[in-house]
Amino acid sequence: MTDSAPPLQFSVPEDRAGQRLDKALADLLPDFSRNQIQGWIRSGRITVDGGRWRPRDAVRGGEAVLARPETVVDETLTAEPIPLDIVHEDDHLLVVNKPAGLVVHPGAGNREGTLANALLHFDASLEALPRAGIVHRLDKLTSGLLMIARSSLARRHLVEMLALRDIGREYEAVVCGLPTAGGRVDAAIGRHPVDRKRMSVRPDGRPAATEYRLLRRFRAHSHLSLRLESGRTHQIRVHMQHVGLPLLGDPVYGKRLGMPAGATPPLQDALRGFRRQALHARSLSLTHPVTGESLAFSAPPPQDMRQLLDVLARDADAGGQTPR
Repeated sequence: MTDSAPPLQFSVPEDRAGQRLDKALADLLPDFSRNQIQGWIRSGRITVDGGRWRPRDAVRGGEAVLARPETVVDETLTAEPIPLDIVHEDDHLLVVNKPAGLVVHPGAGNREGTLANALLHFDASLEALPRAGIVHRLDKLTSGLLMIARSSLARRHLVEMLALRDIGREYEAVVCGLPTAGGRVDAAIGRHPVDRKRMSVRPDGRPAATEYRLLRRFRAHSHLSLRLESGRTHQIRVHMQHVGLPLLGDPVYGKRLGMPAGATPPLQDALRGFRRQALHARSLSLTHPVTGESLAFSAPPPQDMRQLLDVLARDADAGGQTPR
């Protein structure tokens, strides 16, 4: 069934000046496709400065946008008693620490056993919200912190904050390779031209930027802290592959172990046995969408990543390397 999501109100950032309206809004509202946004512009569900615009009209920056998105409500979604690691709970906001392996929202081949199913069991009132209140996603094999809105007001504000990049998101990762320092990847991301299940860096993609900081180098791998400036699908995984630092264990963008010469059996077992991308959403910082309170949440890496880092550190220390 099609329903109306809470209206969204925000201003177009100045750095979007010169862009087509549909492209600017697609970048600012990553929860919706560009085709959806074009349809809403044409139908009047999206207005700019109180009037009707065309998708191709160029923005100047500063325009007031009012969007009334249509959302597909999944009436087949059922509640399931799946345990949740709740980091924060109030009347308007949940923050959960998602384990690796848990799908966020049902899709083809994943109708049950998802975070959305678990949320409906935890709070049946979330059935009234699009996507059970979920406002952003993590890949199935990525662990870490996720926000869930518990009210229409909170959902509207959280979506606006994500669009305006007002929410801080930091990650930890183990990559194959040895960067000399941190850096910034500023490269647009779009669908892979051949494999539509993958993303790739491409000039006609959506703008995306990722900052990374070196926490420690091992013999052939590195422990990084990463900060998102945008929220594209598979962004960290694609950007790290693009700069020659693919995530360890990534089944789509990795494809290699980076096994160091003379690796001990424990290290070989640890690298071969890590069957997911070594990526964890470590922290969230935001202004509460209703009360205005400043909030910050963190969650340490799960046991599999901690064990991996411990084995890599022992191997590096045995080889005479020191922490950096």
